[in-house]
Amino acid sequence: MGVRSTFLIKIYWRYKAIKDLSINEQITVESVRLIGEDGTQFGVVSTKEAMEKAEEAGLDLVLISPTANPPVCRIMDYGKHRFDTIKREKEAKKKQKVAEVKGMQLSMNIADNDLAFKAKNVRKFLEAGDKVKVTLRMFGRQLANPQMGIPIMEKFYELLKDVCVMTGKPEINGRQIIMILTPNNTKK
Repeated sequence: MGVRSTFLIKIYWRYKAIKDLSINEQITVESVRLIGEDGTQFGVVSTKEAMEKAEEAGLDLVLISPTANPPVCRIMDYGKHRFDTIKREKEAKKKQKVAEVKGMQLSMNIADNDLAFKAKNVRKFLEAGDKVKVTLRMFGRQLANPQMGIPIMEKFYELLKDVCVMTGKPEINGRQIIMILTPNNTKK
């Protein structure tokens, strides 16, 4: 049993498992609470006796809860358990949507039609469920009066406020003003 389980562990080395469980000879405690493969309770037995029952069933003895008093072991096919766990984790990862943070850059002397065009593109990102980091970059003499860029950022937000929420007021950060927009409905 131990050789087969060790072989399966080597096959799945590149996948992250929930946690590595002690199996068969790796269990060093004297007595354990034993649960059968079908869920029957055998009570508190010695580890040697638990190993013999696992051998009879042709399965592995797996230490499920090492912190319990006494530790809990279960008789199961460890390789199948590990395979199913990895498969479930992969499925969960496929189903989860990771919200990306897209970016849009503006400038202090942007025309209204350019602002509307950029807002139209940002609207597409927001409707797809992505966050958008809007950056207004300042150069040269514009750095003398950075507060003049805040009305531009607020005007940009006004064009999009029906599909997004501003997570914080536009803030001046060195040579740029930053604003982050998140979509209204994050259920997509």
